Amino acid sequence: MHEFELIKNYFQKLSKKSPGSLNLNDDVFFDKKNKLVVSVDTYTEGNHFINFKKPELVIKKIIRSSISDLICKGVKPKYYFISGSGNKKSFSKLNLSKISKSLNQEQNKYKIFLCGGDTVFSNKLSFTITSIGFADDIVYRNKAKINDDIYVSGNLGDSYLGLLVLKKKIKINHLLSKYFTNQYFMPNLQLRLTAHIKNFANTSIDISDGLITDLDKMINAQKLSYKLYLNEVPISKNLRQIIDLKKLSKINYISNGDDYQVLFTARKNMRGIIRKLSVKNRIKLTKIGLIQAEGKKSSIVDHTNNEISPKNKGYFHRF
Repeated sequence: MHEFELIKNYFQKLSKKSPGSLNLNDDVFFDKKNKLVVSVDTYTEGNHFINFKKPELVIKKIIRSSISDLICKGVKPKYYFISGSGNKKSFSKLNLSKISKSLNQEQNKYKIFLCGGDTVFSNKLSFTITSIGFADDIVYRNKAKINDDIYVSGNLGDSYLGLLVLKKKIKINHLLSKYFTNQYFMPNLQLRLTAHIKNFANTSIDISDGLITDLDKMINAQKLSYKLYLNEVPISKNLRQIIDLKKLSKINYISNGDDYQVLFTARKNMRGIIRKLSVKNRIKLTKIGLIQAEGKKSSIVDHTNNEISPKNKGYFHRF
């Protein structure tokens, strides 16, 4: 069963009397009256991270992926709660020391504070993070408009290549291997964008499951479609180098998730404002497509306007 089917069939009706739940069709809870924004994410070993050989890096990835749900909504994260299930091996004194040190580094970097959590014994390692922020308003999901431009922050694809390096499915030199694995464990979140995105974005989401999958989620309750220009999707110089060297397909690297960049739409008359903001605040914001009416088929086209199909559209939560 797909995640959306599960929510719609079993849980959506339970949230009807709670406006802040946003009909369980967004990544956050937003209590507008109390200006409270909350997100909850669970991460399991073997699914969201390969193993726990580098706990100091895994925990950074988990924290950043969690607070990115708030950042893409234009909300600065302030508090977080962390719960973990594991055994003596995963939560050894050495690992706990590494986890504590990394959490302290993340707190200093993002100005967030640990406020509680829970631990339980289990032979299956997992973490659940609750992130909290405060805001007068947020950028909602499913508020895109026909003829909106589609934008993305930063670069896409580095994280997926880092995952392939960790899985030993691709061989590259040590320096590039370190770069890509660092991008996998420590994505560059666009914290500076939070103060501005509400001024021009109609809708937004963070790219966790993949560009195409998350774009589908962003308009899943609307009668809309999209057209993406593959040539415009931004990638790093390092990823371009590997793609050219090994003759790889760009589409398969930018659509596999774990980028934690901000995907949003905006009216065409906002182009100048977005361009100035990008330059002034040194935030990379790239226009990569447009929103269309439902009657038109969603598509991804190359530089010759030929439609292309990715082998993998991203990660799907199935039960």
